[in-house]
Amino acid sequence: MARHIARRDPRAHWVLLLLGLVALLAALSFHALVTNVGGGSGPADAYASPASSQVTSGGPVLRLDGPTPVSRRVPTRTVALTFDDGPDPRWTPQVLDVLRRHHAHATFFVVGARVDEHPELARRILAEGHELGSHTFTHADVAAVPAWRAAAELSWTRKAIAGATGREVTLFRPPYSSTVDALTAPQYDALRAAAGSGHVAVLADRDTRDWERPGVPAIVRAATPQGGAGAVVLMHDGGGDRTQTVAALDQLLTRLTRDGYRFTTVSAGVGAPDSMVSATAGARLSGMVLRWAQSGADGLTGLMNLLLGVALVLGVARLAVQVVCAQVHVRRVRRPRRAWVVDAPVSVIVPAYNEAANIAATVRSLVSSDYPALEVIVVDDGSGDGTADIVERLRLRGVRVIRQANAGKPAALNTGIRAARADLLVLVDGDTVFQPDTVHRLVQGFADPRVGAISGNTKVANRRRLLGRWQHLEYVIGFNLDRRMYDVLECMPTIPGAIGAFRRQVLLAVGGVPADTLAEDTDLTMKVLRAGWRVVYEERAIAWTEAPSSLRQLWRQRYRWCYGTLQAMWKHRHALRESGAGGKLGRRGLPYLTVFQIVLPLAAPAVDVFALYGLIFLPWSSLLLAWAGLLLLQGVTAAYALRLDRERWGPLWTLPFQQLVYRQVMYLVVVQSVVTAVVGNRLRWQRMARTGEAAALVGVPGGTHS
Repeated sequence: MARHIARRDPRAHWVLLLLGLVALLAALSFHALVTNVGGGSGPADAYASPASSQVTSGGPVLRLDGPTPVSRRVPTRTVALTFDDGPDPRWTPQVLDVLRRHHAHATFFVVGARVDEHPELARRILAEGHELGSHTFTHADVAAVPAWRAAAELSWTRKAIAGATGREVTLFRPPYSSTVDALTAPQYDALRAAAGSGHVAVLADRDTRDWERPGVPAIVRAATPQGGAGAVVLMHDGGGDRTQTVAALDQLLTRLTRDGYRFTTVSAGVGAPDSMVSATAGARLSGMVLRWAQSGADGLTGLMNLLLGVALVLGVARLAVQVVCAQVHVRRVRRPRRAWVVDAPVSVIVPAYNEAANIAATVRSLVSSDYPALEVIVVDDGSGDGTADIVERLRLRGVRVIRQANAGKPAALNTGIRAARADLLVLVDGDTVFQPDTVHRLVQGFADPRVGAISGNTKVANRRRLLGRWQHLEYVIGFNLDRRMYDVLECMPTIPGAIGAFRRQVLLAVGGVPADTLAEDTDLTMKVLRAGWRVVYEERAIAWTEAPSSLRQLWRQRYRWCYGTLQAMWKHRHALRESGAGGKLGRRGLPYLTVFQIVLPLAAPAVDVFALYGLIFLPWSSLLLAWAGLLLLQGVTAAYALRLDRERWGPLWTLPFQQLVYRQVMYLVVVQSVVTAVVGNRLRWQRMARTGEAAALVGVPGGTHS
């Protein structure tokens, strides 16, 4: 490719990406925190030591901000009804309706996260003369969580209520608490810590345990004070089915009103001033921000679930289409047919730039071909390692060497095209080794006059190490399954540079190999399709190529491939409006590339963060089951693809590890490529250092100087 002036690759996006992923994990974690809200009462730790008798023998309203505890009780014939775990959109309105019919008031100890979800209910509670108190933000057991978490739970709840109502609360009932005589030492310590932030603890005289749904009569009995005594009664308006609570409340109010009881808030019941004060502007703003954060985290989690669902559906649909098309392709290409229908002369063009490691093996493999009429043209593109000298010293019949100043691979290919004598041309990379029957099999598709170009089957030669095995699987699964599908759907977007055959007239008609993208093979293939020719895949025409042997080399190669593919897709975007072969590319090939090679890889980092979130917050059994299911699906797909390519199943054991390293490299390449394209940078050609492994591993002599 012609040289381009390129600015340094953009890097600031990596910081932004990292910050975005951290923010996503924080949002998902916050969502998990606020949605993991329980309910019920009773000590979370039934075996904890009790608090001192000085506290447990007193009243249920406790002030613990002084040196000694101060407790209060409600007077006789007075009931302070309290409701925990709300507000709930179904049960809280029913409770409020019952209280209104009986002209009774109560205190609602609300969960901050639920206030953020239903702020209108918190406002209704106050508007109807009731009182609000804190029940933590996520129904957390403040006696069991770290001190910072307990403080945050109280602070967030205050802010949530302030943002919803404009008022701040001071009353606090710890989750999993019950009557005052059941108070444990850890709970007492937590209440004293809460008193430091201005909270007054409220326990209960009578715990109805309505969360157990013991029946309406049992709830009424548990809530009824004995002998005309006053009581703080604990009930629930959220956290579960509260049908029995609503029915019992109606009966209780009817019965106790007849017995001369009055129903009031906790503060009014103990003769204390209003427990709620006007919130500062800062507290209101903080509350609104907290609500927006919770709503945003909820929406983001829903979006992630939708993304995963869509990705799963697309993945399964893609696999189904690939399998169906592969079966159609297999039946088509493997049906009995007359051998070697095409025997017209073929010119093989090998562009070479510093290919000393493999060029001798490449040329020898071509000369050893079974094809009867073959010429080989090696175009040395200004190599500095003696590539042309190596080929000339081989003194092989039918091989020509053309030297030119370095102008890039497309220019070298076009030089070879102009010099070729045959009407059928095979374009080969300088690190590729052919089998004796490769050229024969590759050109047989030209028996169909509609076919303008043919893709061969590229295989990874250096697959002994882990990285090579991963690339081998990618070539067999990703590339070759896709090529079978593209063949059947007649929208092949890429003939690989390692092995492709073209009619000479087609190449001349489309202006030769284009030099204005980094993926000249993709660009050229798309031009051929848009010119109205068919492009097919010949699975039996096998070429062995040397894949990158390090992650750095892999990154450079795939970065160029991806960036060049983006260039080619944009260049040929008008195929969407065309008819014929170009329209098939535009309405089949380009959308497929967009979804599976750009959009889904760009979403992959978020999916990995979602998986990390699952490791932290979801049951491991469910997560492992889902991961095993996906891995099994991948394994079955890989086994099927290997079988189609007549390959052994040995590399399948590397699949789980491929998900931990290789997959991340691939999607980060897409991120880098898209950012580079968006900011307008021009990427330079990234050449891979060759080692000669392709020649050595396929057993072709002469991979080095001779």
